[in-house]
Amino acid sequence: MTDLLSDRKSERDSERDHDGGRTDPPRVAAAHSTARAAALAAGVTVDSLDSVGQLEDVRRLYERVWRTGEHSPPVTADLLRAMATAGSYVSGAFDGDQLVGSCFGFFYPPERQALHSHIAGVLPQARRRNIGFALKLHQRAWAMARGVHEICWTYDPLIRRNAYFNIAKLAAEPAAYLPDFYGPIDDGINRSDDSDRILVRWRLDSHEVESACAGAPRLIDAEAARADGATVALHASATGAPLVTPVGSGARTVLVAVPEDIEALREKDPACAALWRKAVRDVLGGLLDHGARVRGFDRAGWYVVDLEAPTPARAAARQARRDDSHRYETLPGDTPQETA
Repeated sequence: MTDLLSDRKSERDSERDHDGGRTDPPRVAAAHSTARAAALAAGVTVDSLDSVGQLEDVRRLYERVWRTGEHSPPVTADLLRAMATAGSYVSGAFDGDQLVGSCFGFFYPPERQALHSHIAGVLPQARRRNIGFALKLHQRAWAMARGVHEICWTYDPLIRRNAYFNIAKLAAEPAAYLPDFYGPIDDGINRSDDSDRILVRWRLDSHEVESACAGAPRLIDAEAARADGATVALHASATGAPLVTPVGSGARTVLVAVPEDIEALREKDPACAALWRKAVRDVLGGLLDHGARVRGFDRAGWYVVDLEAPTPARAAARQARRDDSHRYETLPGDTPQETA
């Protein structure tokens, strides 16, 4: 244990001394540079965490973000302590001395060279400052310095800001739709809704991700796609309920809407929120299950989805993606990443 703690201290020291002359491969050095720039723009500092006091602060922060109460926290400080000691990723964003955001994740098997980012959250009063962006860029640089090429996580496909953040601002790629992935989640955000999630892959050294981290998000215009012939598969009625439109056999691109504020809808009209959950599961989940690819997410609330023509080769690739998605699973009952 002493040797392991000594190794962790060496890691922390090397991170703090990064500007002091440590030589990294060019892409890793560039990742550190963009991470520092993002933190500066957000007005925070982002550091790796491992002390008991810091991790207790993370636990309390997550309780406030997810409104769970102290008896049902998304994660405990002792688990975070064990993960940090074992070399997993735990970080915090600080505005002065105040912890305003945090993110943690753990590694897949070594051959995957991947990290699963399990929870990331920012205090409500600190949102709209791009602190979540700064946390993710710190995580990317940290992972690349350790030979990791991919970070994966899940998010609720009904939450617009998370879909835009993950797909547009970070250029992550939706890989699978996972119905009721975590089972019941007892918090003030998910309430009684099923915990459907989209699994995304963030390919850390891809050109799109590098551009997004440098401030050029992957933007898409749903209206332009519609003008080019995209079919609307799901949209909101005049009353706000979901309306499903059959997609013809000749369709190549379809648009899938999500409600403006699903969290408010869960409080105001849980029955309507449940209808949206089922509609998005049936439409978007069905499309992804049959090999479609999400090209992007329009901030106005539209997934832009490209269909694949059915061929034996694509059917085999689709099954391979399905099989691969099972390797990403975490324990039922845990809280997913929901970066605000």
